[in-house]
Amino acid sequence: METLLDLLKIILPAALVLYGMYVTINSFLAKEFEKRVVELKLKNTDIILPIRLQAYERMCLFLERISPHNLVIRINEPGIDVSQFHQKLLTEIRNEYNHNLSQQVYMTDNSWNLIKKAMEDVMSIINSAALDVPKDARSIELAKMVFENLMQRNQDPISPALKFIKEEIRVVF
Repeated sequence: METLLDLLKIILPAALVLYGMYVTINSFLAKEFEKRVVELKLKNTDIILPIRLQAYERMCLFLERISPHNLVIRINEPGIDVSQFHQKLLTEIRNEYNHNLSQQVYMTDNSWNLIKKAMEDVMSIINSAALDVPKDARSIELAKMVFENLMQRNQDPISPALKFIKEEIRVVF
C-alpha cells in the first residue's frame, strides 16, 4: 500500500506538470495561428482592397454609360431608323454589362442586384419607347420617346444603384 502511495506521489505531480505543459503549448500554438491568420488577412487586404475599389469605380462608370441621357447621345447616329437605333442601344448595354460582368466577384450581392435592376430598367424604358414609335420613324423619335418615358417615371433608374454603391464605398473604405 505504501508503494502505491509513493507511486501516486510521483505520478500525480508529473501528470499535472504534463497537463500544464499541454495547455501552455496549445495556447501558444493557438495564438501563433491567430497571428498568422491576421497577417494573411492584412496581406490580402493590401492586395484586394484596391481591386475592390476599382470594381466599384468600374460599376459606377458602367451605370453612367448606360444612363439613358448618356447612352442615347453617345449612340445616336443621324439617318438610322428606329429598329436599328433600338438594337444599337440594347447591344451597347449588353456589351457594357458583359465587359464588367467579372466585377460582381468583388461587390456585395445587394450592390450587384441593384446594378442588374438598373440595367434591366433602362432596357425596359428603351423597349417600351420602341413600341410607342412607328417603325419607319428616325432614331431621333425613339430618343425623344426614351426621354419622355424617363420623365414619366419621376426617377432615373440609375440613381438608386449609384447612390447605394457610393454609400457602400464610404462604409467599406
